[in-house]
Amino acid sequence: MPFAKTTTGEFLIGYRSGNAPWQKKTDEALAWTIASSFGTFDLPPGRMKEIPGMAAKGVKVGSLDLMDWGGYQGLLSPDKAKRAAAVALARSNIENGAKLGATIFFTLMLPEDPNLPRAENFKYMVESYSALVPTLEKCGGKLAVEGWPGPGALCCTPETYRALFEQIPSPVMGVNYDPSHLVRMNIDYLRFLREFARRVHHVHGKDTEIIDENLYEFGNEQPATFAKSIGFGAWSWRYTIPGHGIVRWTPALKLLAEAGYRGFVSIELEDARFCTDEAGEKLGLIKAREFLEGC
Repeated sequence: MPFAKTTTGEFLIGYRSGNAPWQKKTDEALAWTIASSFGTFDLPPGRMKEIPGMAAKGVKVGSLDLMDWGGYQGLLSPDKAKRAAAVALARSNIENGAKLGATIFFTLMLPEDPNLPRAENFKYMVESYSALVPTLEKCGGKLAVEGWPGPGALCCTPETYRALFEQIPSPVMGVNYDPSHLVRMNIDYLRFLREFARRVHHVHGKDTEIIDENLYEFGNEQPATFAKSIGFGAWSWRYTIPGHGIVRWTPALKLLAEAGYRGFVSIELEDARFCTDEAGEKLGLIKAREFLEGC
């Protein structure tokens, strides 16, 4: 069975592994992945041992997480010893992942102490990631920085991505393009590509719905006082599968193709309508794949 691709750019479509129990049943998950026409699978570092089995079945590793969750904060710790330890672990993950065939390493710029001045945490970030560049270059790897705007997170906006590439100009440093985060921050996701498409090393297939009525009711600066937040969202927005939000995927894919992107589109399932149980998650992934195939 041929693996699914987007119409525009012919990018192989895969998905990002979550914490669902069914995704951790290696053989069963791989069989479902292939039967469902997904050609790539993103993994956390603790599961990199699965890569050879995937490769034997023709499934590529889309991206390999640089660190487990706590490790990201270590790279941006104000404690020099913690930063050094985190850098050593990241180097090891890059080297071991590259030996197995991983080339794209996913990361988030999350500070250990989000209450510190952002410029100070940015300095720690530049120090740590500069130290990873030689290892990435030696191993033929690239770093894909996702702009999830978590607590104190850096490299979520054009201002901070631009500053990152000015401070660390090596082409191994790049973007994990996830337009859902840009939409929720009211950043033009197509203009972002017009500036940064040549730095995109990986793409997440995820979208965002803006709920106009709730935006009127609650605004976007404060949490609601009485209403409950939406799963995989807040009060006036929620993450969705591609096609259920506002992103125009065909123009976005066209900009990527014109910029020379040759990577994958990896569905990141964070949609409350589908993140219910195993059947719901599988349906969400398939519906997202079907939509992206037509873009």
